[in-house]
Amino acid sequence: MKDWLTVAESSEPSVLVTVAMVEGSGPREPGAKMLVMRGVQFDTIGGGHLEMQACEIARAMLGADGRATQSQARAQTQLQRFALGPGLGQCCGGVVYLVFEYVDAHLLAVLDSLRQRRQQDSWRLSAIDGPSMTALSDADGRTLSGAAIDTPDYQADRRTRVIRDPQGRRWLLDPCLAPRAHLLLFGAGHVGAAIVRALAGLPCTVTWIDERDAMFPSPIPDNVTVEASDTPEALVDAARPGSSYLVMTHSHALDQRLSEAILARDRVGWFGLIGSKTKRAQFEHRLHARGLPAERIAAMVCPVGVAGISGKQPAVIAAAVCAQLLMVWEAQQAAAASPLRLVASASA
Repeated sequence: MKDWLTVAESSEPSVLVTVAMVEGSGPREPGAKMLVMRGVQFDTIGGGHLEMQACEIARAMLGADGRATQSQARAQTQLQRFALGPGLGQCCGGVVYLVFEYVDAHLLAVLDSLRQRRQQDSWRLSAIDGPSMTALSDADGRTLSGAAIDTPDYQADRRTRVIRDPQGRRWLLDPCLAPRAHLLLFGAGHVGAAIVRALAGLPCTVTWIDERDAMFPSPIPDNVTVEASDTPEALVDAARPGSSYLVMTHSHALDQRLSEAILARDRVGWFGLIGSKTKRAQFEHRLHARGLPAERIAAMVCPVGVAGISGKQPAVIAAAVCAQLLMVWEAQQAAAASPLRLVASASA
């Protein structure tokens, strides 16, 4: 699936539309983007009249022939306010602020750098007023691409927003954060492949592991890394803290070895094991016999998938498991963000 950043390298003229701020309820969150070309768009800022009007504005920026001049591009970076209820008849009822940027050579270079850093945190700073300026920086504020701009304290507030400099000039501050959710998926069978396909467009990264190299299909989604390994337990040990694990190999013996390795390590975000209630009972008995802590065994999810879905087709299992993973990851994200919200409210 092509997203806005994948196609931004195209030579076809385009406008990048970013949700800069939302007041009240909106169809997408700050930081959501779409890329608009003359006859097509990639990704979405929420659909409906808001998106239709945004596309009209973007295509007007491109000009009748789809190409804005350099002087037009510099003059056309703009921040627009949209009242969803009275202005657009959308039931969200909030107010959405959109930034429109013509993708000139400078912005194209910044986006190219961003593509290469999709698994690392980056911050994009782009001028709304005055001469066209844009830059990409790392988490420490070091400029990686684009203009040299005095950067604010990125770590103080990790959200997309509009800021003003001491001269009153407005800037779009746009954190482009790497996905926090990471899954180690053990098993390249039919269900594993269906899960990889389902996760391809979701905000996560996947390490897909199987010793049978020939089992992996081609192409592999951009957010997936393949590991053809005869020692998958080593990948458990090397995984970053808070990772999720999903075990569904072709071998019950290997499933058990992996389960032991996962339950033996600290800071496991989530652990799922494919199988029936009978398999869970057998594994619980064996894991207890290995001396693994009872509370960790109890946290093992088996069977996997959201309740109420009983289909056994690989695509059905994948849908149920991916829904479960999204629930887990969003809960973890909310828990991780809560201290930041408390700090922000205390300092307001």
